[in-house]
Amino acid sequence: MNKERLMTVLVQPHVSEKAATVTEKSNQYVFRVLEDASKAEVKQAVELMFEVKVEGVNLLNRPGKTRRFKNMPGRRTGYKKAYVRLQTGQSIDFTGNTAASRNS
Repeated sequence: MNKERLMTVLVQPHVSEKAATVTEKSNQYVFRVLEDASKAEVKQAVELMFEVKVEGVNLLNRPGKTRRFKNMPGRRTGYKKAYVRLQTGQSIDFTGNTAASRNS
């Protein structure tokens, strides 16, 4: 898989209360990914972008909800989520703080 594709697979980190709980308890991180992403692509993308070792990936499709606005039916868009489990001792720092920037 080429690097351009891998750099676009991860859309954004999914921030929620459940995602924070999963991160604390089982060293898993949650990302929104492209609709056509595979487990292998997500694993390679996380390893490339964050320089960590991935133990496993679980994917799920979140369908869009049907909503109404002023009596007009509509539909929210769905998305795909990836639960990425890292090997023990590994972690991802989303803030971008490194040891060099903390010492300055």
